[in-house]
Amino acid sequence: MPLQIYRFYLEGFKEMTLGKTLWTIILIKLFIMFFVLKLFFFPHFLGKFDSKSEKQDYVSNELIHRAITP
Repeated sequence: MPLQIYRFYLEGFKEMTLGKTLWTIILIKLFIMFFVLKLFFFPHFLGKFDSKSEKQDYVSNELIHRAITP
């Protein structure tokens, strides 16, 4: 049964013409969203700390500070 399902989807993807183009566009958009935008909009704040305890202190202080200030 799983082999028949696999063959069914394999045949469907082989026969696609417009679908391949659409899947290519979807994959390019996902790449842009998850890799390129992450570099510009989500900097790595914790990279400047060496130890795990320094990272924990920074995160806890930020959470407390943001909870206090509206």
